[in-house]
Parts: sequence; C-alpha cells; structure tokens
Amino acid sequence: MSEIVETVEVDLPVTAAYALWTRFESFPEFMEGVSRVERRTDSLMHWYIEIGGQERDFEAEITEQIPGERVAWRSTDGVSHAGVVTFHHISETRSRVTLQLRAAPEGVVEQLGDKLGLVKARVKGDMKRFKNYAESSKATP
Repeated sequence: MSEIVETVEVDLPVTAAYALWTRFESFPEFMEGVSRVERRTDSLMHWYIEIGGQERDFEAEITEQIPGERVAWRSTDGVSHAGVVTFHHISETRSRVTLQLRAAPEGVVEQLGDKLGLVKARVKGDMKRFKNYAESSKATP
C-alpha cells in the first residue's frame, strides 16, 4: 500500500478552495490521468481514469464531509484507494490544502511505477495543477 501526502497553499479563502475541490466533475481539469468523474449521488462518484496506459473505472464513496474543512473517500470497487483532503485557514485570502492518499498498485507496471516514485510525482503534479486551477479566473466558484 502506497501512502502519499502532498500540500499546496492557494491564494483563495478556505471556503472557496473547498468549493472548488468538491466540484468532482472538474477534476480532469487538473488531475493527470482522470478523464471523467460522474456524480451518481451526493456521496457516490464514478471515475474514469488511465493508469499505466490502461483505462479503468471505479466507484468511490465519500465517507466524511465537513464543509470548509475536509472530504474523505474510499473506493468501493476496482482500483483500491482511500484518502482525505483537509483545508486549513491561513488568512482571509489564503489557505492550505493537504491531500493524504493510500493506494494499492495493481499489476507489475503499477507496482514498478509506485516503487520508482511515479505515483507520488503524479500526485505532486496534481496538487500543483490544482493550485494553478484554483487561482485562475475560470475556476472561481
């Protein structure tokens, strides 16, 4: 099981950063390998992703959601992972967003990619892209 923690600071109030993160359908805008996220219910999302050159899809359920503070989830089928994103007030116009992710790489290619740090690099890039996306005018909630 791979465990990753990445943090970015964004020039947005914590409520705005939280609002953007919980627009799950917009994840393809900043998450590498995510082609589509469909909301099935308030707490269930269906993800379409590409990992190691292979397309996959899976269901994930929100297990905890505290507006402006945190969102936690776990997969219910397919790709095995769970995580939490927390939002921290720095100032009226700045917040810290921390992603903690646990994932179980499947197959030889994913396990090798994980050992080489490719999963961590992808998550780090996703968080940097979230920062850029969040601070761009097109993403303003």
